[in-house]
Amino acid sequence: MLKGARCESAKCAMERQWRNKPPGMHSWRRRRKVSAYGVRLREKQKVKRYYGVLERQFSIYFRMAERSKGNTGEALLSVLERRLDNVVWKLGFAPSHRAARVTIVHGHIHVNGRRVNRPGYLVQAGDALSVKPSERSQKFIRESVGEGGPSVQAWLQLDATKLEGNVLALPTRDDVQIPVEEQLIIEMCSR
Repeated sequence: MLKGARCESAKCAMERQWRNKPPGMHSWRRRRKVSAYGVRLREKQKVKRYYGVLERQFSIYFRMAERSKGNTGEALLSVLERRLDNVVWKLGFAPSHRAARVTIVHGHIHVNGRRVNRPGYLVQAGDALSVKPSERSQKFIRESVGEGGPSVQAWLQLDATKLEGNVLALPTRDDVQIPVEEQLIIEMCSR
């Protein structure tokens, strides 16, 4: 749509009409403050979307974290961080979480010398991840890793020339890079 010179000033009818109003047809209503439940639900959804897990998987991981010793919130984030699709993405074997899931499901990743095709597989400290020895898999992963290899977190180790990675230790709360309040998630799931 072509706009006239008037629309470049503060007197533009098109711009002024929607200024300082929320989207939607009922813009005359005030936006309500988000409830405590809504805040907790938003945090839980943020974590679920980041790691790509559904509600059933998330509840299983929550029960695992609840049974572990220590802080339940930190244990939950540690369990989610240990998922194989997340580790493959963090090592740089795939450009995104979704691509990491596809890479695993197609059988390109081996854990301790065995093919694993479940993205939800939980890695342990000391596990060795490698790429399937076929030329096609090696080429596919090498494109993602690049020449120098990505910088990986302290709990992981990467050998970009051999396309191998090691899990040195279990991840801690400091290794989780998303801004999330895990205490709100625990309050939501403990109900």
